[in-house]
Amino acid sequence: MPQKTNEKIELRIDDKSVELPVIIGSENEKGIDIGKLRAQTGYVTLDPAFMNTASTASAIAYLDGEKGILRYRGIPIEELAEKSTFVEVAYLLIYGKLPNTSELSSFSQSLTRHSMLHEDMKRFFDNYPGTAHPMAILSAMTCSLSSFYPQALDVKNREETDATIARLLSKMRTIAAYSYKKSIGQPFVYPRNNLSYCANFLNMMFSVPAEPYEIDEELVRILNLLLILHAEHEQNCSTSTVRMVGSSQANLFAAISAGILALWGPLHGGATKRCWRCSRTSSATARARRSSSSSRRKRTPATGSWASVTACTRTTTRARRSSRSPPTR
Repeated sequence: MPQKTNEKIELRIDDKSVELPVIIGSENEKGIDIGKLRAQTGYVTLDPAFMNTASTASAIAYLDGEKGILRYRGIPIEELAEKSTFVEVAYLLIYGKLPNTSELSSFSQSLTRHSMLHEDMKRFFDNYPGTAHPMAILSAMTCSLSSFYPQALDVKNREETDATIARLLSKMRTIAAYSYKKSIGQPFVYPRNNLSYCANFLNMMFSVPAEPYEIDEELVRILNLLLILHAEHEQNCSTSTVRMVGSSQANLFAAISAGILALWGPLHGGATKRCWRCSRTSSATARARRSSSSSRRKRTPATGSWASVTACTRTTTRARRSSRSPPTR
């Protein structure tokens, strides 16, 4: 969070002189607090796209696209990608610290318990045309969740908000997988409580009733990396949209639905596509390596996939820099 200093910036407007406080962020960057500018001078500032304006104070993440730096709660993304799962990182971003064993178990159980969709929601999918864009379906279905959980409308209830967060994190996989199955004409696959977060998503995406689906742990690892890399990128377009909608005390389902629509735009979601292309290359490399291995038991854990995906960090952060407004940390 920003620290106040004794330093002041003097601003002269006509015959008036105004002193504006200087604040320092977590990375020692300096900012000028203009919160009282209008009250003291009658003037406002104009800064299209917030290129020089911090819209909020945040200690959640730090991003430097030029240098390829990304930190969550002060922890380098490389360290999190190597040592943590997406579920652990999600907990870190939401609650400000990595979970201990008990907290992780409770959080994971909550995600498992909320993975299924109400059966009536399956009928919504039936009425979408096969040409429907997945982002349109994802946003509509996310907003529709609010009608199945009316208790989530009480945004001041912290306990209910925590439950809504778990529902969103868990059901988002199911909605995405159902959307994909709808697009290729295959039956929906229900989530399985005995699988991890990422393994469950892969199973819902690619398994079919006609034959067993073998979970590839290397692909699980790659998916974990992708989700970690995309978990937080400061006050970008979609994040700012969620905050704007949420400021009206709209429920979290509605706010996230609006953020998904913001992410739909090519100037924002384009970074996701680039990183996904990196992951597809990594997956192809992993498959080629497996097929050329004479013995699966002799194969050592591959680090090439991790290196390939984490190399996308610089590309992703640079691409997202154009669609974000810088917060003061």
